Amino acid sequence: MTNRYVYGITDGEPVEFETDAVGGADRVYTVSHRRLNAVVSDIDTTDPEETDEDAQRHDDVLREIMDRDGVPGIVPMQFGMAFESDRELKNVLRGARPAFRRALNDVEGRIELGLKIVREEDADVDGDALENAVEDALDPIAAQSVPNDLFSDRLVLNRSYLVDRDARGQFDEAIADLEEEYDDLMFRYTGPFAPYSFVDVTIGAQR
Repeated sequence: MTNRYVYGITDGEPVEFETDAVGGADRVYTVSHRRLNAVVSDIDTTDPEETDEDAQRHDDVLREIMDRDGVPGIVPMQFGMAFESDRELKNVLRGARPAFRRALNDVEGRIELGLKIVREEDADVDGDALENAVEDALDPIAAQSVPNDLFSDRLVLNRSYLVDRDARGQFDEAIADLEEEYDDLMFRYTGPFAPYSFVDVTIGAQR
């Protein structure tokens, strides 16, 4: 397994640990260039198949990195980013360095949290009023927020929030207050996740 599968980019301490990684690998480590660390594992292809098992391993590795001391933030990569060599990967890090630096500054010390609010089948909900109430409660705590698709008729609100780790407790309390106020609605509060919704850096292997 000579190729490098990339989970994300950090600028903290290099990491190395054993875990169940994508493609059957059992070790995660970093490939570094000028204080940018690509978190990788070895893989035998540059075009990995996105199975449910490997997609979960990808997310699990990102969560483990986020929980480690010395890693202030991570710019997550979408599933499937793999390179043929360290040299190729370092060339990409060099070319995208300004974009990664900006993204890392945005997500340092922060996590992504998700909120979906679902109504009962025949319930009549004032979506605008609810959205305003949620905005008033959560936006002052969050660093950023973005809307997601309302993929179901019953889904009244679907947003992702970028929240300082230190503000997580305050955010949890605000969610609990909203749930109590709108006890006729179902709240699906998820996370923490790597901040996929708040970075826009795409890298690709040069072949």
